[in-house]
Amino acid sequence: MSLGDDGYGGDSRSGRPDDGYSTLGGTRQTRTRFAGGTGGDGYGSRRPARSSRSLTMVVGVVVLLVAAIAFANMGGGRGDSDSSGGSSGGRAGAAPTAASGTKPVTGKNGTIASGFAHDEQGAQSAATNYAVALGSAEMFNATARRGILQATHDPAVVERLQTDLDKAYSASLFKNVGLNEDGSTPSGLTFVSRTVPVGTKVIKQSNDRATVEVWCTGLVGMAGQGSTKPVTETWFTITEKLKWVQNDWKIESSNQTEGPTPVTGDNRASTADDIAGAVEEYGGFTYAR
Repeated sequence: MSLGDDGYGGDSRSGRPDDGYSTLGGTRQTRTRFAGGTGGDGYGSRRPARSSRSLTMVVGVVVLLVAAIAFANMGGGRGDSDSSGGSSGGRAGAAPTAASGTKPVTGKNGTIASGFAHDEQGAQSAATNYAVALGSAEMFNATARRGILQATHDPAVVERLQTDLDKAYSASLFKNVGLNEDGSTPSGLTFVSRTVPVGTKVIKQSNDRATVEVWCTGLVGMAGQGSTKPVTETWFTITEKLKWVQNDWKIESSNQTEGPTPVTGDNRASTADDIAGAVEEYGGFTYAR
């Protein structure tokens, strides 16, 4: 699965505002614009969450991401009533699939898109981009991980979250996913961790807060000859509670649940070398609704 400032390796080619490419993930990447318009419904205000609960939820989602990558079954459910549709006025349901026509964001924080609109569309775009960054291979690098957390989260929760995740990304975790004990990739292999959003849904929104679900599929594993951790796909939904902070949407708390998961198709599995080559040749996406 794939997050933001976490050290996305850097390709020096920065995408222009009107360019179809960005530098998310350190590669020249295609920008895909999700569909949907801004919501005109009157969203009920979100009740303020206690800071301790919020922090616990933030830690929980990333730990769950780590667990999924490590093929561990740690479970986890939705955090609170916000994910169920919450107060009256909350909107659910699929949005149109045609492009919205709104110009994608032009700013970036490190290698993560920034400067999202202060509306429903901006909240969905922010949640989607943050899901990609948090599920990236860069999260396994301490310096990159800290940068990603700073770029995607409310500053009020970053310091504690960094401390907890530095402990979570341990030598045993690295070993479980096929990495060396120091987090480096064994010679001749390619570590793969990407999150690919499939769709978004706004559960609740007020002026300065929004709860957005991002349905995702992910690629996880080690590609290359001799790999004992082949790349597999996962399906999950991330619920992000966003707060308008410093003129942008930031994650205040979040959690992850399994699925929805489709039936596996009849495609023939590619060789380890084919997967490794594809990872090198195909950049990830930046999403803007």
